[in-house]
Amino acid sequence: MRHHGRVSQNSQPVADPLSIAALDTERHVATSGWDQNPRLFALVPTAELLEREPHLRAQMRGHDLAEGALSAIEQEDLPPTSNLESLLGGIAWPDSVVGAALAVERIVVPPEAERDLPAHTESAVDALASHPGRQDVRLLVAVTRDGQSRCLLRQRANDSDDKVALGDEIAPGLVHALKATLQA
Repeated sequence: MRHHGRVSQNSQPVADPLSIAALDTERHVATSGWDQNPRLFALVPTAELLEREPHLRAQMRGHDLAEGALSAIEQEDLPPTSNLESLLGGIAWPDSVVGAALAVERIVVPPEAERDLPAHTESAVDALASHPGRQDVRLLVAVTRDGQSRCLLRQRANDSDDKVALGDEIAPGLVHALKATLQA
């Protein structure tokens, strides 16, 4: 799941462990294409992971072995849900997990698309999904117990590793919900 040449959208090198882990995880998710269910990852210190699983060292290189590096471990068998808040609300991580990452796809529409929506929820969802100005995006939110967060956004229309936006405030609601899973 590791990749080289990590840069943000403005071509600045990314060197901090959380940003590197977020970019690696987003690229890993991107290899499976679009129309995916939400995917959840535990972030653990790579050094501690290698102590428990020394055979993984052969797969690591460069930034993977830098001091403070984080590795993402996918949480398999997530229950299907249309309510991320309820899913995240039921998660509590062990102390060995220092952070978490969540990849989720969303439909983004221009503000005017939200006017005059049908009152019925399913009809409103259908109206938004068929809107000619809709954009499909994938968000990857990564947070740590010490309060750091990174958000990445990939547009389906610009589906390229060098077109992924990196920021801290792209998805504040998801950041807050994911941080809550790390609080004791």
